Amino acid sequence: MIRLFSFLKPYRWQVTLVLLLVFLQSLAELYLPTLLADIVNRGVVVEDIAYIWRVGGLMLLVAVLGGLCAVGASYWSARSAGGFARDLRSRVFTHAESFSLREFDRLGTASLITRTTNDINQVYQVLTILMRVLVMAPMMCFGGVVMAMSIDVTLALVIVAIIPVLALFITFVFRKGGPLFRKLQLQLDRLNRVLREHLTGVRVIRSFNRTEHEQRRFEEANRDLTGTAIRINRMMAVVMPAMTLTVNFAVLAVVWFGGFRIEAGHLGVGDLMAFIQYAWQIMFSLMFASMMLVMLPGAQASAVRINEVLDTEPTLRDVSRDVSKGNVVPFGSERSGTDANTVEFRHVTFRHPGAEMPALRDVSFVARPGEVTAIIGGTGSGKSTLIQLIPRFFDPDEGQVLVGGVDVREMPLEQLRNRIGFVPQKSILFSGTVAENIRFGKEDATDEDVRRASEVAQAAPFIEELEEGYDTFIEQGGVNLSGGQKQRLAIARALVRKPGIYLFDDSFSALDYKTDAMLRRALREETKDATVIIVAQRVSTVMDADRIIVLDNGEVAGIGTHRELLETSKVYREIVASQLSEEEIA
Repeated sequence: MIRLFSFLKPYRWQVTLVLLLVFLQSLAELYLPTLLADIVNRGVVVEDIAYIWRVGGLMLLVAVLGGLCAVGASYWSARSAGGFARDLRSRVFTHAESFSLREFDRLGTASLITRTTNDINQVYQVLTILMRVLVMAPMMCFGGVVMAMSIDVTLALVIVAIIPVLALFITFVFRKGGPLFRKLQLQLDRLNRVLREHLTGVRVIRSFNRTEHEQRRFEEANRDLTGTAIRINRMMAVVMPAMTLTVNFAVLAVVWFGGFRIEAGHLGVGDLMAFIQYAWQIMFSLMFASMMLVMLPGAQASAVRINEVLDTEPTLRDVSRDVSKGNVVPFGSERSGTDANTVEFRHVTFRHPGAEMPALRDVSFVARPGEVTAIIGGTGSGKSTLIQLIPRFFDPDEGQVLVGGVDVREMPLEQLRNRIGFVPQKSILFSGTVAENIRFGKEDATDEDVRRASEVAQAAPFIEELEEGYDTFIEQGGVNLSGGQKQRLAIARALVRKPGIYLFDDSFSALDYKTDAMLRRALREETKDATVIIVAQRVSTVMDADRIIVLDNGEVAGIGTHRELLETSKVYREIVASQLSEEEIA
């Protein structure tokens, strides 16, 4: 957790102020019992009213100053710890954004959400308390012992004797609590994962009558989490009352032996009252320290998980970070003289982590501007994987993916992706209006640009039928739209940015044949100067393409036009025969 404290550097003056205020507050609280003893011994006993008022006024002043210091320490500790948490969340989020899909798969989406929210909140809460307890607990403990011994050394031995007993309780909590808190965080991850899968897959779960199965999964994860939480609370339910009981016995012993000291004339009544307050201050400082140590294992477990995210090196290296080193390759066609939007695969091989066989093997082709390049193949043939290599969601294990003659690994990611309009296989929409979702592709798009993109994507007719048109609010994930409507909005989002490269990953599957045909005709005109790569399952979607690439088990089984492949590619003929009648093929 100490590593994370580097994020406190911008707030070091605030932290210093907190420590100073806590120090002054502790001094005030240590001084008050001495003033109380003076009032009782020199004022109440001898009935000196003037002395009572004078020292009482000083007590009030010290108490007010101590209170102001406490308020100031609370305010500045909250501000500095809050800023620390904000900066850390931003750092984790920004770092996670640089991950490739491999890192997301390894760490898990649910776990990343938990680490960015709950884990950082755990560290924030501990830090807020730590800045105060770090100074107050040792000062109140040792300061209280010194002040108690200055009153009566013999009686102070009662307090000194009880400190090791409390230290044993604290050690027990720290050693037993650490593993439990780490286990608790892992079980919270699991619960979040099960809950997320249930909520996102609720339609599938209900359609297959698997509600009871999912309920059992949730109850099992919930039961495990609850069981660990109960074990932690059971431990605290024993330890904290035991510590309180120990403190009470210590105070009882102080009163008992103090009475004998007063009777013997070695101690005044006011001194005993001050002594009891010092005893409570010592005990409470140790109890605060124990509470801190109870929270510390959980925060430490959270800090380890946060550091794991920050220590994860993205497999995708963004060369824009090397600007200062002069290693950035200019984006465009300076190297080869080819068009800046030409996409080329040179002997590309790619293997998913842990997979036995490559998803793509020795793939080579060229997609040029002004042409439509279609990719077709059976399920699992590597179509989507291939298209995801262009915007660098993954990097190939072997070979090169080039845009404008430049290896995409040598381009700044921002410049590369600014050239691409990508429509994913699963249409993802965000909560907001229709217009805002389309403008996600280009923030400064005009209303005319939005309407034009909608018309080309064949989305304008259904948008205009909505009650509020382009201002209609879309729920998270687009749940208030049909699959075809979401798909057309996703296409409009890509069209509005007018990129040089269009990537359509099976983006017409939810459209009827008529809308599909109308959309492809409109796209021909809209994208005539751009490089268009379409992944599709339907032969009717790709048969008019300038170039069709047939994939079979990750390998290129044929490249050519529809007519050429019918004559040269057995795999393509089988796909066509499975979808079209003999009359349509002819």
